[in-house]
Amino acid sequence: MVSKIEDYALIGDGETAALVGRDGSIDWLCWPCFDSDACFSALLGEDRHGRWKIAPLSDIIQVSRRYRPETLVLETTFRTDDGQVTVIDFMPPRGMASDIVRLVRCEQGSMKLRMDLVIRFGFGKNVPWVRRTEDAKALRAVCGPDMIILRTPVETHGEHMTTVATFEVAAGQTVPFVLTYQASHLDVPQAIDPDEALRETEQYWAEWCAQCRYDGEDRAMILRSLITLKAMIYRPTGGMVAAPTTSLPERLGGDRNWDYRFCWLRDATFTLLALMNSGYYDEASAWHDWLRRSVAGVPAEMQIMYGIMGQRRLTEWEATWLPGFGGALPVRIGNAAHAQLQLDVYGELMDVFHQARAAKLKFSDDTWAMECVLIEHVCKVWNKPDSGIWERRGPGKHYVSSKVLTWVALDRGIKSAEQYGLKGRLDRWRATRDAIHRDVCSKGFDEAQNSFVESYGSNLLDGSLLLLPAVGFLPVSDPRIGGTIAAIERHLVRDGFVFRHDPRERSGLTAPLEGAFLACTLWLADIYVLKGDLDRAQKLLDRVVGAANDLGLLSEEYDITARCLAGNFPQALTHIALVNTAHNISAARKPAVQRGKT
Repeated sequence: MVSKIEDYALIGDGETAALVGRDGSIDWLCWPCFDSDACFSALLGEDRHGRWKIAPLSDIIQVSRRYRPETLVLETTFRTDDGQVTVIDFMPPRGMASDIVRLVRCEQGSMKLRMDLVIRFGFGKNVPWVRRTEDAKALRAVCGPDMIILRTPVETHGEHMTTVATFEVAAGQTVPFVLTYQASHLDVPQAIDPDEALRETEQYWAEWCAQCRYDGEDRAMILRSLITLKAMIYRPTGGMVAAPTTSLPERLGGDRNWDYRFCWLRDATFTLLALMNSGYYDEASAWHDWLRRSVAGVPAEMQIMYGIMGQRRLTEWEATWLPGFGGALPVRIGNAAHAQLQLDVYGELMDVFHQARAAKLKFSDDTWAMECVLIEHVCKVWNKPDSGIWERRGPGKHYVSSKVLTWVALDRGIKSAEQYGLKGRLDRWRATRDAIHRDVCSKGFDEAQNSFVESYGSNLLDGSLLLLPAVGFLPVSDPRIGGTIAAIERHLVRDGFVFRHDPRERSGLTAPLEGAFLACTLWLADIYVLKGDLDRAQKLLDRVVGAANDLGLLSEEYDITARCLAGNFPQALTHIALVNTAHNISAARKPAVQRGKT
């Protein structure tokens, strides 16, 4: 099992995703969907937990890998003294079942390889019953509701609760392996043609990538981020998970290990803008519809996150039998933060509806009525303490970014009513909007630092303050914003990266709370774009891009001491921010400007 998060690649089929290690091992996979517990889990455990490895038997001289251009088809090439072999990994767009295809193609000489398949369901805890199918052409593994089928021409046998095979390929030969998931009560799905599946998968991605309208200098980089985001969209509903993984630590060896296989409202507007600005209106519309369905109901019960199908009960528990990635404990399944009060979600939701209305996305007839109910609720609760955008666990505070996003909720509702002839209690809304603005400027600004602060009465800073000019709360030319930017540059920037939490909070402690937050680094770049300082913006963008792995994938954070990625991987918010910042710099569209001006 590989030891660094950046050693992994992502493959997916629009309903699930898998992480493939540089060593040829698939160590993380959730079937049948992102938040399922029918999964491999070697990423979080030891070799005895689920994994699927194909690698040479002889010593490896060199390993290289790449995605085929403008696809999610991964090629990992192993070179030994005997020759050169490439393992092609991909998941065809889901049909009746979900498949992982692995093609072992010999390009030079000949090579002996070994396949090890350890099937464990329930996050590595449950051992399935493995038998050959009736026609003896495949292996069938069953455990409770889950079934996996392995098809390959290579002869396999059992060894210590593991399915293994040793085989040899010569130059010009290709050996296929196909692993298929299906519910155990259904018939064994029909076999797919691996070569035809490869052609269809490449065609699918080529057609999808052709829709991208970003034409800046960094097109390949932006397209890779967009492909990554597409892979994290649950196609049946349009919901986008924050990451396809759980419990990858924000601090190496630490306990800040959260389950991110859910859809956050915090990311809503930036997600919509990244998709629309790049030309992906179908995905943007599906995301908008998912949001509308998921939050339907009583405004007071609106959550900060939901499951991929809009599920609301995301109970958090610990998989105590797993030792965790790099020893980081506990391994958490579910996320207790879903029950927190976070006032920012109302602003995010109202901003999404306003931006979608401006883009002429199709709306349900009852959407405005729901928006009015949300705004009325914000008028009642905006002055309550909450858990903040970063989901602090503990007593609530009056977080500045939360208050600003309640201002956004009122502001976007007012703008929608004024610009599109919609009816609402505008006098009440304007009065509340102005009251929030006065309250934030009075209680959330520290004269001594000449800066807005994390929360009322605090002298600490917070990376989310970078959003104030982006959402239109104050212009970037306002001296208070200038002072805030200067304070953030002074206290939150380290080695060219921005931390979301103020290091002064842990005064006297040597270990950082977590890595630098990559999305915050890009938000500072957006500020520089608004100020017209494109050189500094580009420098920050390049800094984040330089933190990506060799395949262009990014996690939530970057550990500036260990020089490695940290947090769940790949991270949607980071890739969304990267796409938006690149659009800003290229001047094709400016999402940072859109949020405040539309």
